[in-house]
Amino acid sequence: MENTGKIFGISLGPGDPELITLKALKALNAVDVIFCPGTKSGEGRMKSRALDILRQLEVDETKIRLFQVPMSRDRQEALCAYDRVCGEVLELVRSGKSVGITAEGDACFYSSAHYMYGQLAQAGFPVAMIAGVPAFIAAGASVGLHLVKQQERLLVIPGDVIVEELLETIVAKRTLVIMKVPLGEAVLRPFIARHPELHYYYFEQVGTGQEYYSSVREEILGHSFTYFSILVIKPAFSR
Repeated sequence: MENTGKIFGISLGPGDPELITLKALKALNAVDVIFCPGTKSGEGRMKSRALDILRQLEVDETKIRLFQVPMSRDRQEALCAYDRVCGEVLELVRSGKSVGITAEGDACFYSSAHYMYGQLAQAGFPVAMIAGVPAFIAAGASVGLHLVKQQERLLVIPGDVIVEELLETIVAKRTLVIMKVPLGEAVLRPFIARHPELHYYYFEQVGTGQEYYSSVREEILGHSFTYFSILVIKPAFSR
């Protein structure tokens, strides 16, 4: 085991290459191989926000291995892809290579790569996690929005919300952060329309050249939600 390499879960931050941590950048430059997730577009072209970040950081592309993550509601397809990557990673570390597995935002916060980290740990190769800036933190900072102040409460949830969850948040007077807004579009649009007393802040593609932001309720309702999006809902008493 003394000749085996190490595995790092490397957080890339939300998209702006300048928001990566020094520790993560050092790890990217130090490891022998970097695994980077991507998805295929409708035209069959591979797209990867993680790869875009690596290129802007001028990381050596010869050590990057791009792998496809199927965008399907059938979770089994993605798990099979992750299993293949885990097999490659184990082969590399057993031969003494150090490996980095990249994740956008923070690798321990709603990261699709969490399954791989768990599988590798079960195989006897724990992953050293390197923290990163989550997209919702970068979103607030980009417009000078204090997400919470003093004794205020914050709740972060995925997009597949239910009405009861939203109503409970209103009663509790919490700030709510919703990730991947389109997953709950059927619930969120009518909710926003019915509750003009709340404050809404919509972000998408945070930290990229396609970044969009609005705090105008009517604009948000008229906008087409995209996958890489965040909605912040604040109580009426808070700004």
